[in-house]
Amino acid sequence: MRKKLNITEGIYPMPVLMVATYNDDGSVDVMNAAWGTMQERGTVALNLTESHKTVQNIKKRGAFTVSIADADHVVEADFFGVVSANADQNKFEKSGLTAEKSSLVDAPIIMEFPLCLECEFVEYQADEYGIGVIGKVVNVTADEKVMSGDKVDMSLVNAIAFDPYTHGYYRVAERVGEAFKDGLKLK
Repeated sequence: MRKKLNITEGIYPMPVLMVATYNDDGSVDVMNAAWGTMQERGTVALNLTESHKTVQNIKKRGAFTVSIADADHVVEADFFGVVSANADQNKFEKSGLTAEKSSLVDAPIIMEFPLCLECEFVEYQADEYGIGVIGKVVNVTADEKVMSGDKVDMSLVNAIAFDPYTHGYYRVAERVGEAFKDGLKLK
């Protein structure tokens, strides 16, 4: 038997993405965004409203980075979601994390997060069903500690996911199958 639930952001897991930009004064701004995905290979889509300081920065600077949050930095990641840069311009400094400027886009790379997509701003969609920020990925970097040879080992990334039903964070770490291969067993 199935039970009826309240409508919520009901897709699980939702990514925990750290979207980073520069403010007008050059300081670092980071927000936590669970509503984001790859629209297609090389294109990021973030469902963010224009009221976010981060979105205003993206439009002004024409760039942003998207990092995958990890279990080692869940406190900092959550902090970036509960404190708005509109209310606290120094929130990045309070996190204790560090940033380096991307060499390809006008946005910071948060060094403690293991995987980062550097993006050029493409457009903002604002209609009723618009996704918000669309960006073109121009570079992807990973900390060497999450690499296995020349590939990212997602079990080492220790990524976290947001649970919209209980408002929890969960570790996404264990590989359970082989994409594009396991299903062929049923052919």
